[in-house]
Amino acid sequence: MSCFSCFKPDKKKMLSKRMDARPVKVVNTVLTQHGASLDNSQSDKLPRVPSNHKQSPEAEHPKGNPVTARTGKAFTFRELATATKNFRSDCLLGEGGFGMVYKGKLDNGQLVAVKQLDLNGFQGNQEFLVEVMMLSLLHHPNLVRLVGFCADGNQRLLVYEYMALGSLADHLLDNTADQAALSWHVRMKIAHGTAKGLEYLHEKANPPVIYRDLKSANILLDEQHNPKLSDFGLAKLGPVEGKAHISTPVMGTYGYCAPEYIRTGQLTTKTDVYSYGVFLLELITGRRAVDTCRPACHQILVNWAKPMLKDRRRYHELVDPLLGGEYPERDLSEAVGVAAMCLQEEPSFRPYMSDAVVALGFLAEAPAGYVEKTTTASHNKQAGDRSVVTGTSEQDQSRADRQRAVAEAIEWGAMRQRQIAQVHGKKAPTVSLIVIRAEYEPPKLNLPEEWQAMEGLAGSSGD
Repeated sequence: MSCFSCFKPDKKKMLSKRMDARPVKVVNTVLTQHGASLDNSQSDKLPRVPSNHKQSPEAEHPKGNPVTARTGKAFTFRELATATKNFRSDCLLGEGGFGMVYKGKLDNGQLVAVKQLDLNGFQGNQEFLVEVMMLSLLHHPNLVRLVGFCADGNQRLLVYEYMALGSLADHLLDNTADQAALSWHVRMKIAHGTAKGLEYLHEKANPPVIYRDLKSANILLDEQHNPKLSDFGLAKLGPVEGKAHISTPVMGTYGYCAPEYIRTGQLTTKTDVYSYGVFLLELITGRRAVDTCRPACHQILVNWAKPMLKDRRRYHELVDPLLGGEYPERDLSEAVGVAAMCLQEEPSFRPYMSDAVVALGFLAEAPAGYVEKTTTASHNKQAGDRSVVTGTSEQDQSRADRQRAVAEAIEWGAMRQRQIAQVHGKKAPTVSLIVIRAEYEPPKLNLPEEWQAMEGLAGSSGD
């Protein structure tokens, strides 16, 4: 982990004409850039499908199978105006960097979320194209589904599946007095699903995709609190052909960016892993990554949490007070351990997202008879046990088997981390995580030639 206090973004730097991405935001600083209409050549690059095109069910693609573009319907502006009741204020769901987001209902009765590009905003046509192309190629249960788009005249709109609970930030960071706090189990469920989405981008897409803007506001929730990554305007295709990284201007959201990315502009999948560590800290603490309403020493979440991450006896100080102590202590220890590994200053010490998926999978489970409310007495009584109650001896045995498997994997992972540290002549991290790699042939993304040639989609590779 690294101190961010010395990092001062250049507020005077304006967006480039390429609209490759937006600069790092410092708290609520907004940089504006007038959007320009797509010319005919750019509009023609948008993949077209018949209006009666049907989406196939969301699922991960079998290994080895090519992943082809599956773009949604190309809507007219009139269709989307009708669906959103002429973009009435009572249909407004929220506002982001792209523009206003409205709830709509299509002619077939399907509920959708419609994002309308703000031509005076800091996201523009380039990010609109990247969003359409990325979501046309990437399909996973933990990625938001693109229903369609509109490139009618100078109008730029994106149409997504409707997510009933909105963004995670609405429930975690901006919850009102009448809203119940997210329970520990729900938070771990969201952490696990988000990790699975990143795992798909990093390790199952070929070439890999670096999300680059992971934050609570970009995680959408359905009725069952299943998370889905949204807003792919900053996404980049990862390094290929033996390259270790891609070089790109530093973009994203301040407070989530990895320190080495801020220093060098070198982007890797481990950049996303660091952002995930900040995101996991948000889930545990209920605090914002950057909060200027707090005292100066507490404004940057990572800096505030750093001393507690190094002392297991202080883990309880990290917990969101809104949980009221209703969390399993052992689960907290494991979740904080994952966050600490993701926030390692040295990128090579950070885990792969598949490792985080395995570790968090056990925390996201809700066994029969699970009791969230815990007391000091029960913790003392069940010193070495998880604070759960299982209904049958078979469930108890299954839990024990899983715990033993995780312990063995962590021990093996610690040994591997020490070997890596010896090779690089660096001190190994104090917290280890599973580093078992899955053997598979990732599916190939069939990128149309004109998409590959577009500036801003793939980024330039570093040496």
